[in-house]
Amino acid sequence: MATMTAAQRREQARIEYDAFLKSCPTNQLLDRISDKWVSLVVAALAAGPMRYSDLGRKIAGVSPKMLTQTLRSLERDGLLTRTVTPSVPVRVDYELTALGRNLALLLTAVKDWAETHFDEVREARERYDAEETGEATGD
Repeated sequence: MATMTAAQRREQARIEYDAFLKSCPTNQLLDRISDKWVSLVVAALAAGPMRYSDLGRKIAGVSPKMLTQTLRSLERDGLLTRTVTPSVPVRVDYELTALGRNLALLLTAVKDWAETHFDEVREARERYDAEETGEATGD
């Protein structure tokens, strides 16, 4: 049996990625990028760099703890950079990397789709709920 180099093993693993398998790293990445806060942070940063406080104001409902965790995970994944400027108070800016900008195209499209089609989804929900209620009552 021939020995494979590390690069060959990585390439073989890349070919064999299957996000449907829980143990596959792409499954874990999909879990990360499908998170609501990740989607909103990436979409907000698609317009350009933002400070932490600006992101907190832009993204309604995100707690400081969740925003911090989300930003750290995105930085770890190479999707954004964090720049600290020494001042009083310290200024911290976040900006998407090239990889993050690529992802932003997709996540912004999903956000735009949700904003455009929510009325249709709401109507479908109401029809479904009315049918379920009608079946339950025997109507």
